[in-house]
Amino acid sequence: MSDPDQHPSGFAVFCGLDVGKSEHHACAVDATGKRVHDKALPNDETALRTVLHELTAHGPVLMVVDQPASIGALAIAVARDLGIAVAYLPGLAMRRIADLHPGQAKTDARDAHVIAEAARTMPHTLRRVGTDDETLAELSVLAGYDDDLAGQSTRLTNRLRDALLHVHPALERLLGPRLERGGILDLLAAAPTPQALRDLGAEGMAQVMRARSPRLARSLPAQILTVLDAQTLVVPGSAAFARVIAGVATQLRDVHIERDDLATELEARLEAHPLGPVLTSMPGLGVRTAIKILTIVGDGSGFPTAGHLAAYAGLAPVTRRSGSSIKGETRSQRGNHALKSALFLSAFAALADPASRAYYDRKRAQGKRHNAALICLARRRTDVIYAMLRDRRPYTPPAGATPDPGLAAA
Repeated sequence: MSDPDQHPSGFAVFCGLDVGKSEHHACAVDATGKRVHDKALPNDETALRTVLHELTAHGPVLMVVDQPASIGALAIAVARDLGIAVAYLPGLAMRRIADLHPGQAKTDARDAHVIAEAARTMPHTLRRVGTDDETLAELSVLAGYDDDLAGQSTRLTNRLRDALLHVHPALERLLGPRLERGGILDLLAAAPTPQALRDLGAEGMAQVMRARSPRLARSLPAQILTVLDAQTLVVPGSAAFARVIAGVATQLRDVHIERDDLATELEARLEAHPLGPVLTSMPGLGVRTAIKILTIVGDGSGFPTAGHLAAYAGLAPVTRRSGSSIKGETRSQRGNHALKSALFLSAFAALADPASRAYYDRKRAQGKRHNAALICLARRRTDVIYAMLRDRRPYTPPAGATPDPGLAAA
């Protein structure tokens, strides 16, 4: 006869941790739901180690956090060092589960208890926090930094274009689309006003640009002088905008250099992860997109089927059926938006692949608009990505498909 206190998962204690910057709240329940610990827990190694070690006296422990990165990182590291299993309860799942518990209060103690009870009674809601994971943790940190740099690059580019537009609209039309080129930024940092560009002359501009944009250095200076001649009036405030243009161009140049260096490091770290080459073998999956998928999904073991993964990404259609008046399916507005965006962008990049293009064209022929057809393609590719992660096998093109060697990845 089985022990009534033995939980099917094999864990004796389920510890929910509502994490905070300086202090967490830990609530631990046993297999019957009885609380064995319910107190605030300082976010320092000694306190964490003491409490978690005491919980192991009751038997195997599963610790579940509501944030696996940043403020929850130390707790996870201590748990792993003690041999304690760790899982993660996504915020959306936690909010829905909290509605099943009595009371309207929003406190750390209540949240920790909700997490612990979810681990005990609804283990399917949990996500794995893997141990593969020095490389994955580093990828997550560096990818977040890369996202910050990308946002900073967009902001600075918009600011620079706005300043150029104020001073000389024709010059902005010529240089604005080329602000990702190092030679252009070098030129604007050195000569931020129309008069300064005229003073440099064609040869002077070519000399400034040549180191980082040699091809543009041969053709662009003459075009710049031509557009400068189209405006003889000096717009009020041009002298002040010179400071802005030079400063922003210098900042943008530094951001681009840092992001280029970071891209090399990200590629090397992704290559070192066992699943990195698996993901990037698929058409349309480049380094940054593969890292986004890997840091969110991991090895895919937290999802029982590809359908669960698609639903988590918000790619699975939602059936709407009520009586005889409401019938049909609609696009899901839920899910992990970062994952959905990565899968959508990779589907768009994969349109150069014959197999992906053929599927997309079939959906367009069925009357779907561009974005809807791409969502369908992303959903189909999710099945393939799930199988690749599950089997740890690179992408195999469908029979008869010929991959495009020049395919650009997202």
